[in-house]
Amino acid sequence: MEYDYLLSLCIILMSTKIFSIISRRAQLPQVVGALMAGLFFGPAVLGAITQKFLGFQFCLMPSPLLSRLAELGVIVIMFTAGMETNINELKASGRSGFVVALCGVLVPLLMGAGLMYLFDKNIEFNSAIFVGAVLTATSVSITVETLKELGKMSTKVGNTILAAALIDDILGLICLTIVTGMAGEGVNLYLIFGKIIGFFIFLYIAGIIFYKSMVWSDRVQAERNLRRYPVMGFAFCMFMAWASETLFGVADIIGAFGAGMIIAMSPKGDYIASKFDTIAYLLLTPVFFANIGLEVNLPEMSSELIIFTVALVIVSVISKLGGCGLGAKLCGFDLHQSYQIGLGMVCRGEVALIVAGKGMTMNMIDPKYLGPIIIMVIVCTIITPIVLKRAFTGWEDVAGNSKFEDAFMLGDQIDEMAEDLFHRRNLLSDHPEEL
Repeated sequence: MEYDYLLSLCIILMSTKIFSIISRRAQLPQVVGALMAGLFFGPAVLGAITQKFLGFQFCLMPSPLLSRLAELGVIVIMFTAGMETNINELKASGRSGFVVALCGVLVPLLMGAGLMYLFDKNIEFNSAIFVGAVLTATSVSITVETLKELGKMSTKVGNTILAAALIDDILGLICLTIVTGMAGEGVNLYLIFGKIIGFFIFLYIAGIIFYKSMVWSDRVQAERNLRRYPVMGFAFCMFMAWASETLFGVADIIGAFGAGMIIAMSPKGDYIASKFDTIAYLLLTPVFFANIGLEVNLPEMSSELIIFTVALVIVSVISKLGGCGLGAKLCGFDLHQSYQIGLGMVCRGEVALIVAGKGMTMNMIDPKYLGPIIIMVIVCTIITPIVLKRAFTGWEDVAGNSKFEDAFMLGDQIDEMAEDLFHRRNLLSDHPEEL
């Protein structure tokens, strides 16, 4: 039996903590440190250095175990996000979230396809659209972790970003289905829509059953054996994640998020949520973020591909920032809130790589473009939490509590006091007998 995985976990846990502390000291989100730890100790940095100077790679390598733990980590992140979500705020953000997500899919799709035509005049239409489809995917997990760290998860902007990112996953699935069908795969679009609708019906029914069982258990057992509630909640999360991915073809994180929202409404919702901080931050969350860096293995690229990579990164940022920001502005958000929402949707992740892999399997994407796509995902993953924190720091937050609003309120109070004193002075001047 191999025991190297124990050493890998040891290095991941220690390095992510050390790098997170450094990030916090540098006024950066701690998630950036965890990402950089995986990148540094993986094949992309340490592996490349040792290969060059020692003749062999000496670094942490991806493994099936780490991949499974990382998958469990992102499920727990979305599960806890669901438990911390304000249901009423999320409902109110549904319309704006849909508009933001729709703009955040259409604009990157068109700009990505346009970029391909600019660099390759002979590219086929379907291939150009497939590259555009790669840019439509948003990685919600990193944005969620950053918003939680900033304390912005339950704000209007935070809920809009969350709603938009979840809807973006569904729209991205539909987009991938359409472009796959255009490539001759014969995918039934009506079947996809039916599965998505079926998933939400299933989530509603399962939620009612689980909620009633929790109410009954709370009434019968009262305060005895509280440890059963986190176990029941985690089991429900795993079941919904499995059902969404396996039975309905919807991302497992959406099932986990739905399970979290259902548990948040249950009698022991707060107690269950409090128990998941330990399991998430002790093991699963560090492994998830470090594994992103470990999966990176950059190929050699020509000067032409380097130029294309720079252009792809710029287009990937501008398309999401502009598209989602435009959608937010159309929904009545002010300019800075639209900027925050746009930034929250910039992050790409494993979904983009999955779409790219699908495109290469179907011979719709040239394998030489895999390197630029990987670099685009890395850059968007690292810069999103950094710029998102800067966007929220020192400005009016969407809950309306900021030093700027406090200053304006104080100014209004001073104006009212001055106006009242002026009125009293005029009144006393006209009626001196009241002195």
